[in-house]
Amino acid sequence: MVRRIEIRTNRLVTDVFGGEYHSVFKGQGMEFQEVREYVPGDDVRSIDWNVTARGGELFVKKFTEERELTVLLLVDVSASQRFGGTARFKSDLAAEIAAVLAFAAIRNNDRVGLVLFTDAVELYVPPRKGTSHVLRVIREVLSFPPRSRGTRLTAALEFLDRVAHRRAVAFLISDFVDEGFERALRVTARQHDLVSVVTGDRREREWPAAGLVDWTAAETGERRLVDTSSPEVRRALGEAWALRRARLLETLKACRSDAVEVFAGEPYERQLIRFFQMRERRLRR
Repeated sequence: MVRRIEIRTNRLVTDVFGGEYHSVFKGQGMEFQEVREYVPGDDVRSIDWNVTARGGELFVKKFTEERELTVLLLVDVSASQRFGGTARFKSDLAAEIAAVLAFAAIRNNDRVGLVLFTDAVELYVPPRKGTSHVLRVIREVLSFPPRSRGTRLTAALEFLDRVAHRRAVAFLISDFVDEGFERALRVTARQHDLVSVVTGDRREREWPAAGLVDWTAAETGERRLVDTSSPEVRRALGEAWALRRARLLETLKACRSDAVEVFAGEPYERQLIRFFQMRERRLRR
């Protein structure tokens, strides 16, 4: 499974996402490189007066963009992520999205870290570089056995704020089956470049007419008998899902977190490309 994801996502990064990633996620400011002699046309504000005083000639400081980033992947491994068709769960989709982002990051010499969470942080892999490190990240996302079933986004966001002392690019990959996380999301989005990747499955909205269904909530264990043979019931379930999704996207926008929607069992490349293009247009303004 890890090898298959590595091959597929490496190809996507090479063919599609590599350049876009580099263009929309910039380094944090400038770093000093060296001093050199002043030449006409140089910005006088860059003159290094200490070196100039010692050498008797004008010298200027030379800077380069500080390109290296820290990328943190916050991946929801709660029970609701293990929903989907026989071919792919939301958790499988989350692993592949994480792999694409991780490989794009190391192609740009960035460091990648991982936070796996349910209603608590269950695993933290500190940021590092290199292919072997990224493969470990993918293995953890795919095979880590969570201790809890619930979701608490605030726990993951507050943990990120504690461990990331400098501004980072953070991807929060979750189905967002939670409430009361708005304040934590807003705080994190102020401190970091926060992108919310919202995972879903069309079956959560489009219920089949399968008669009486003994439905069990994945995270709480609550059971309910649902009459899916009724068009009214199916329509009400679909409308409730759509309303919740619309409110979530409004919340993410209000908290200043970019959002990308992806669905299990469907190609996600178009959504990621659209996200990168949106970011690039915004940077050009």
